[in-house]
Amino acid sequence: MPKKTTTATSKKSNIFTEAEKAALQDTVRERKRAARRDPAGAREEGERDVQEQIAAMAPADRVMAKRIHAILKEAAPELVPRTWYGLPAYAKEGKVICFFKAASKYKERYATFGFDLRLGKANGSAQTRSGGHRKVIE
Repeated sequence: MPKKTTTATSKKSNIFTEAEKAALQDTVRERKRAARRDPAGAREEGERDVQEQIAAMAPADRVMAKRIHAILKEAAPELVPRTWYGLPAYAKEGKVICFFKAASKYKERYATFGFDLRLGKANGSAQTRSGGHRKVIE
């Protein structure tokens, strides 16, 4: 019988794209900041973080994000602004309810405004829904 030889090979995993890796790193930073954050100052610090994310967006995305942010502040003042995977998001009782994903962040055609549908689900299924938007109607 021929002698079998095995060699250890190191394969580089390409499971995540560079953008996805950056989003995961953003999440780690967000969670570390949140752990050190004073609960009383969560709204102010979250507002600052969201404004920083919006300021870093491409001009077309920035216009939409600012308008959505203003609408949410007026229509749902109970939602706390925060970042989620590096995206501007809005939470209630610590759970993200909705988020804005800039088209330029993941090189997509349209920006999306999504909702996390895990809230209110008894079965715990993980789902999100989002829709593409070209412009915000004033």
